Amino acid sequence: MTPEEVALLTSRNGQQLLARLADHRPADDLTVMTQLRSQGYEPALVTAVVTQVRLRQRARPRFGTDADRLLWTAPGLEQATRTAVAEHRAARFAAHDAARIADLCSGVGGDLLALARAGIDVLGVDLDPATVAVARSNADTLGLGNRVEMRCEDVRAIDVLAEGCDAAFIDPGRRSGGRRTFDPEAYSPPYAFIAELAAGVAATAAKVAPGIPHSLVPSGVETEWISDSGEVKEACLWHGPLATPGVARRATLLPSGATLTDEGMPRPTVGPIGRWLVEPDGAVIRAGLVAAVAGSIDGWLLDPAIAYVCADAEPSTPYGRAFEVLEELPFARKKLRAALRERGYSDVVVKKRGIAVVPEELRRDLRLSGSGPTATLVLTRRATGPLALLVHPR
Repeated sequence: MTPEEVALLTSRNGQQLLARLADHRPADDLTVMTQLRSQGYEPALVTAVVTQVRLRQRARPRFGTDADRLLWTAPGLEQATRTAVAEHRAARFAAHDAARIADLCSGVGGDLLALARAGIDVLGVDLDPATVAVARSNADTLGLGNRVEMRCEDVRAIDVLAEGCDAAFIDPGRRSGGRRTFDPEAYSPPYAFIAELAAGVAATAAKVAPGIPHSLVPSGVETEWISDSGEVKEACLWHGPLATPGVARRATLLPSGATLTDEGMPRPTVGPIGRWLVEPDGAVIRAGLVAAVAGSIDGWLLDPAIAYVCADAEPSTPYGRAFEVLEELPFARKKLRAALRERGYSDVVVKKRGIAVVPEELRRDLRLSGSGPTATLVLTRRATGPLALLVHPR
């Protein structure tokens, strides 16, 4: 997208067409574009509108009612923080009493808009002119233009404190050559820049990929892994006064807001199969807090390296999904098939951890059929070898 296309989309004709085509099917793109051009709409506007409608439709699951009010670029939509996560982070900044925040690599405004909605003034900085124009338009659309200043510059050239900001947030680009990168030093700007920024601005937070190695996080920095509806979305590094004293790792689960930390985490204990099995949320696993879940439900681990928790009493925890263990089954495929058929199962859902099994391949190989119930099978391992558990979701 270009700034000129942003101007077309925000024009009267652009807004009317966006509203008119909001729910049209992508399969009808060619027909719609031909019709609009025959009605006298300029080709550049028609192309921009149809592209934008597709992006808005893709944005709906993550951004709700805002999706059809805002403008998007394809890269901006890929990296934009979803509303629930951005609001959670903005609330944490607001609790710190931040008055003006520099949102570096602000993109199309996922975090920027949440910060402004939380009553914080924001300086948004991005290197791409079209992205800056989109973010500015989005702030105006939501009535937040008075709280947002946009700047088209290299974030490394911004003196955050000289700009009157008392805090900084950075969301470095995590794509290289059009593909997602898992190497922090391939971020744009590189991961090392986060430490440079925090050295000058004590109250700094940084969004990073959830797979960031714990060893890369400096001492004194709190890392918060965040999941939304069971899907791990990101990790955030909280520096200086934004970090919680005594906490190095935190898992936060949205939409509930349940949060778990490593403060006072018990040493993990390992034990036998219990009556109940808990599969921790992905954010808990990424944060290395499986032992904390076990401690909270008077449970234990099946294996010190596997993220399954067992308990004898029915667990009540927001940090994972509980399954009642019905029985242990033979791990060998032929015996497993026979056992499931004998019990009348016609299909199977396979969950696995720490074992080299492809669930869909196993499901196909078991060749179950009929009209019976669907089994839930947990495949994992412990010190004595592989393990197959027939379980029932609570």
